[in-house]
Amino acid sequence: MSIATALISGDEASPQLAEAAVRAALDKAGLASAESVLLFLTPDFARHAQTAVTAAARAASSLQVGGGIAAGVFTEEGWVLDRPAAAAMVFGGGIALSAADDSENTAADNSTRSLLSYTASAFVADWKEHPARFGGSFCGAGGGFEPSVWQGSRICASRRCSLAFSGARVDLGVSSGLRLLAPAQIIDLVCAYDIEEIGGRSALLSLLRALPDALQSAWYASSSPEHLPLPLHHLCAVLIDDSAGGDTQAALAEGRFRPVPIVAVNADDSLTLAERAHPGQRIAWAMREPDTGIADMRRTLARLAAAASEPLAALTFSCIGRGPYFYGGDDEDRALLVKRFPGMPLLGVYGTGQLAPGCDGDNRSLHNCVVTATLSRPKGSTDVQSHA
Repeated sequence: MSIATALISGDEASPQLAEAAVRAALDKAGLASAESVLLFLTPDFARHAQTAVTAAARAASSLQVGGGIAAGVFTEEGWVLDRPAAAAMVFGGGIALSAADDSENTAADNSTRSLLSYTASAFVADWKEHPARFGGSFCGAGGGFEPSVWQGSRICASRRCSLAFSGARVDLGVSSGLRLLAPAQIIDLVCAYDIEEIGGRSALLSLLRALPDALQSAWYASSSPEHLPLPLHHLCAVLIDDSAGGDTQAALAEGRFRPVPIVAVNADDSLTLAERAHPGQRIAWAMREPDTGIADMRRTLARLAAAASEPLAALTFSCIGRGPYFYGGDDEDRALLVKRFPGMPLLGVYGTGQLAPGCDGDNRSLHNCVVTATLSRPKGSTDVQSHA
């Protein structure tokens, strides 16, 4: 086996946890050393992340250690939130990660491969364009401290990292977990981040008319009409990319959309979104529920299995709002991955944002989604086991 993972948790965030995770992964892979390592830690490590990374690099006999501090971590063995944990994936057998230069003069060299990109801040604006990227953001990961990211076994002062795979093909799948509530309508009037009118009605009325009857009735019966009778994070706006035409369901299936969180319901019946929209743009309303999340994840994994039926490993960037907290105590998305690809090494993190290419070729900042990348041998290659 050229790739393996390990998940180690404990009562204290010590460098020994990171070291133990790497050593356990090496043992599972049958490797004495690793060509590269991905190491993700929980927020408990924020004060001494570098010592943990150094310990992992020493255990792996490799200076190519990348990763970061996320809200939580998981592997095929399980998941950990709210306690110190280290999750490691080791690479050997000719599969490795190397730093990818984000500068313009090298972008062309990376145009045919997907870069693993992650940041300890908000979405990096110049990551929107080529090359294709997948990954996530750990901004506000928790623990009361600023998160950090690393590559080359060193904390990155720029708070951003990009890595390129060699010896492996990357296939990507994105699960939004959305259920459309009604067809899209045209936005009539906006003011900054507030949408005021849609289809000749107030934005709030547009949303209410799209809700199921039971939720509509609950809202009208509410003593606090400025608040919806369910958490706003279960709802979102869907901004449609109209460049290719087609109906709302087709746009969703083809990835021609951008889910945008609803930040607030205002007294003037406007809705505040997490990003700006503009008049003339099509917007739809959608809901996230556990059942729809599971169904959408199944569809996403079916598409990935069609692209690579027996992947060597997978990396998953999930939203902190999509894991065990969303599913009532267990991460059903992780469970579906393990069931679909039994025995496959899996390394995942819970973050505050996700990154994946859109159908137009531009990279998109996502929320409440699950981005999964499967790693497979390029066609025509063989698995060469390292015994170094």
